[in-house]
Amino acid sequence: MHTGYPNIKTLVVKIGTALLSDGIHGFKGQVLEEIVKDLARVKHARGLNLMVVTSGAMGCGMERLGMEERPVLLPVKQATAAVGQARLMHYYEALFQTYGDGLRTAQILLSATDLDERASYLNVRNTVRALLDFKNVVPIVNENDSIATQELKFGDNDTLAAKVAAKVDADLLVVLSNVDGLYDSDPGANKDATLIEHVDALTPEIEAMAGGAHASHSIGGMKTKLDAARIACSSGLPMVIASGLRPGAVSDVLDGKGPMTTFGSSENGLTQRKRWIAFGRSSRGALRIDRGARDALIDRGKSLLPAGIVSVEGAFGLGEAVTIKDPGGHDVARGLTNYTSEEIERIKGCQSGDIEGILGYKDYDVVIQRDNLVLL
Repeated sequence: MHTGYPNIKTLVVKIGTALLSDGIHGFKGQVLEEIVKDLARVKHARGLNLMVVTSGAMGCGMERLGMEERPVLLPVKQATAAVGQARLMHYYEALFQTYGDGLRTAQILLSATDLDERASYLNVRNTVRALLDFKNVVPIVNENDSIATQELKFGDNDTLAAKVAAKVDADLLVVLSNVDGLYDSDPGANKDATLIEHVDALTPEIEAMAGGAHASHSIGGMKTKLDAARIACSSGLPMVIASGLRPGAVSDVLDGKGPMTTFGSSENGLTQRKRWIAFGRSSRGALRIDRGARDALIDRGKSLLPAGIVSVEGAFGLGEAVTIKDPGGHDVARGLTNYTSEEIERIKGCQSGDIEGILGYKDYDVVIQRDNLVLL
């Protein structure tokens, strides 16, 4: 039996789209009301810092505008989200005012670019900390869908929740969904599906259990939750998936009661700078490496040399984040490059001593310095 999380100081709760809206009943305000009641009880009873990462703006907007199907065109999606975000925040403010006994809400809208640059990445952390210092303010975080150029880049806010939780040094991330956790097969199609109560490591077998999205108002699914778990656990942050349809779900998680899937944190969490490299910046391309380079990175803690690079994907500049893929195409690391994609294309497979002869100059012996590289 899970012993719970009795010593939590900062808690981040992600509330999923499937909990708050569907294509039949519109926005499910009663579900949100019960969740907010529980969150208010938890915050007051335990005196912890609380943040909410919420979905639901699109569903709110669709209901408000009388839409029965999710819009397809990007400008219509953005406009629908803009209408819905105002209504969604009204719900949160009214509910926390009603049940929170003095609790206030603050809206934080983020886009992927806000976490891409180091300065703005740090500023997000400073803003959140200042809000939490008020003690009676609950920051409500959502992706800024109304101006995003690629819809829901973070992945239905699961990834956003993990990045924000890691950024503010939270002690626990609780992802509330419409299922009790990760199952070994689809519980909607298989009545004998078994709940996976704890995940030590995100193996290919575990990832194969994750399904896609089926709800008309949601683009997320269990896969994005596993992506969030990878970010959280790599940052030394435990994560839980539980059903927000169960009354008192967050209270039960903290007390170790009820069905849930827990993910253990890595013993050695990444530093804030490493978290930014791994998860803060958007990957601008990829470098495919050979097995020797893979072994050097993973087993011997080496930098990435041009000799081990097989191919270059995408166009990127100096100092940008790229993903490093092994010969099988699996993501093994992310790092900041010392050379542009064009330069790497010219020096791939070559020895470091040959760089100057090929390019006419040599600023670095390595393509990615170990200090600027994070294993995934």
